[in-house]
Amino acid sequence: MSLKSAIKTVVFIGVIMVVFGLLGNSVATAQTWTALPPYNFLWPLWSPALSPLSGVTGLPTPIVSNLFPSTTLPFQPGLAWNPAISYPYFLYNSPVGMQYYDIIYGMNAWPPSYALDPLTGGPMPLGLPVGYNLLPSTDPLWIQSNLPTSNLAYLAQYPTLALAAYNLTLPPNLTGLNPWLASLINPTPAFTSLLTAAQILGY
Repeated sequence: MSLKSAIKTVVFIGVIMVVFGLLGNSVATAQTWTALPPYNFLWPLWSPALSPLSGVTGLPTPIVSNLFPSTTLPFQPGLAWNPAISYPYFLYNSPVGMQYYDIIYGMNAWPPSYALDPLTGGPMPLGLPVGYNLLPSTDPLWIQSNLPTSNLAYLAQYPTLALAAYNLTLPPNLTGLNPWLASLINPTPAFTSLLTAAQILGY
């Protein structure tokens, strides 16, 4: 091999190493989570259903820009994570505002009480760790195991939430409608309208 050929080979190998190094670095530093106002809960950028790629930037973009109680999810359930807890919450729409499913405490009104200032009731954003945006994605087996129970709990609770919404529109002495009748006014979503584990995980 001539000196000229050897130099070309070394340069070629060097270029290949730089390209793979840059690709590896961009993959290693790709964000997996983003914090959403006003409570700073993390939203999954790794889920194609919950953060599809933007046609403009080519980057994962959350389907919502905030997680207020009044936020309406275009697809449900959403996923919100406080990294101080080992598991995320599943988020759902309801006639009385967003709800979340906790695998220990069941269905509750969003947000968890610890995210609210006890004096004012206003948002008390989470203090997030350094590098929170690079934390690993949720274990797929955890989602596959817990999402069906979460979806069923939401659908079972929905008539009660519909009744609460109906009662809020009436004077106190006229309340008392049966939850089933209230759910005719605010129909329970179809089970098939809820995201599956495969859709959240992008399988």
